[in-house]
Amino acid sequence: MSDHSPLSFAEAPLGCRQCPRLVELRRSLKKSHPNWWNAPVPAFGDPDAWLAIVGLAPGKEGANRTGRPFTGDASGQTLFATLSKFGFLKGEFQNHPGDGVTLEGAIILNAVKCLPPENKPNGSEITNCRKYLKKPLHSLPNLRVVLALGKIAHDSLIRMEDLRLADNQFAHGAAHPLSGDRVLIDSYHCSRYNMNTKRLTVEMFEEVFRAASKY
Repeated sequence: MSDHSPLSFAEAPLGCRQCPRLVELRRSLKKSHPNWWNAPVPAFGDPDAWLAIVGLAPGKEGANRTGRPFTGDASGQTLFATLSKFGFLKGEFQNHPGDGVTLEGAIILNAVKCLPPENKPNGSEITNCRKYLKKPLHSLPNLRVVLALGKIAHDSLIRMEDLRLADNQFAHGAAHPLSGDRVLIDSYHCSRYNMNTKRLTVEMFEEVFRAASKY
């Protein structure tokens, strides 16, 4: 596990206490799993990225355990396989933070930095964490495309940009213009549930990356 972040100046403090429900969950997991990360999960990837991928929040046995976004559970296998196919991944992803992989041209963040109960952050938690999404995204000098994995990430990004949700509704494959000639592209989240139920297929996910590469 590592607290290294390519955007360390913009990260939530590891002892962040803004959201009581999330703090309590972290505290309880530290008792039962003292060797887990159990803290806000920093961004991972290239500070010169043109593509930013924004997920929902750390998974209990994924990033909350390992300290690296989309690492340690099934969703990471899908995401990193796709990143590899499209040339963003350097090294061999083995689904643990010691595998030494790096990203080139892409960076991964979450809309909510801490594990929420049942993977469902509430409105105040999403709002509290938005500054830790806005600051890093606005500091990426080469950013052209933001890929939102799921509606919660999409909604937080739209609110972050002071845009109207009614005019920018979430839909898989939809593209929404952002300031500075950037674009937001939506995708269903690459969770195990969505992949198993075929709500999202590998082909659908790859098509979103193909669309991103056109900007």
